[in-house]
Amino acid sequence: MGSMEGKSGLVTGAASGIGRATAVRAAAEGASVLVSDLESAREGGEETVAIIGKAGGTAEFQVCDVAQPADHDALVAGVLERWGRLDFAHNNAGVGGGGKLLADIADEEFDRVIAINLRGVFLGMKRQIRAMLAGGGGSIVNTASNAGLRGVRRLAPYTAAKHGLVGLTKNAAVEYAEDLIRVNAVAPGTIMTGFARGASPERLAQIMKPQALQRIGEPEEVAAAVVWLMSDDASFVTGVTLPVDAGSVAGW
Repeated sequence: MGSMEGKSGLVTGAASGIGRATAVRAAAEGASVLVSDLESAREGGEETVAIIGKAGGTAEFQVCDVAQPADHDALVAGVLERWGRLDFAHNNAGVGGGGKLLADIADEEFDRVIAINLRGVFLGMKRQIRAMLAGGGGSIVNTASNAGLRGVRRLAPYTAAKHGLVGLTKNAAVEYAEDLIRVNAVAPGTIMTGFARGASPERLAQIMKPQALQRIGEPEEVAAAVVWLMSDDASFVTGVTLPVDAGSVAGW
């Protein structure tokens, strides 16, 4: 039996990258997974479902724009309608943004990053926690960043959102521990996702400079940590933000 055998839950931002890798890993460990992403990413989301199905796992796709409260209502309802309970949630969807010093950032750009990366997770957690309270417990993992644990030049909106997400994770963990709901986060470093693929070699070298391990991580390496935190193997772990970052926070 896998560590997620018999559990059901959701992953946002699962059309690619860390979200896809988490959905695939959770399904391989025995979970039923509602894969979600934007309508514009439907093709990638359905590809994630196909990968899981080909490996013998259980998954379906449902659109979710994490900035929209009604989409979160529908997503949680989608898990409950299909499988009867919400055991886990990986709030992974997010956007980048940056490249400017703080004083040069447009107000609208700051608001957009906060709306998706912080408020979007808050909206999801509210609904996920309510379902888990009704079901007797569960586990939530949020995708933060090593930029949620230190300052990163020219990344102020993203850094602010991810620091806020670390705080939100801690608050939920201490508020709902007695209800058997664990809430944790992962803080990835440089991972081979769309951002890393599009960055210049010089930019990648700059980003990796603080890392102890001088290589780019794979989404599957983050997914392994996420699925462990969601599973009963991490039953004594809550309120933690786990760096999966090749030692960059330690070295900073």
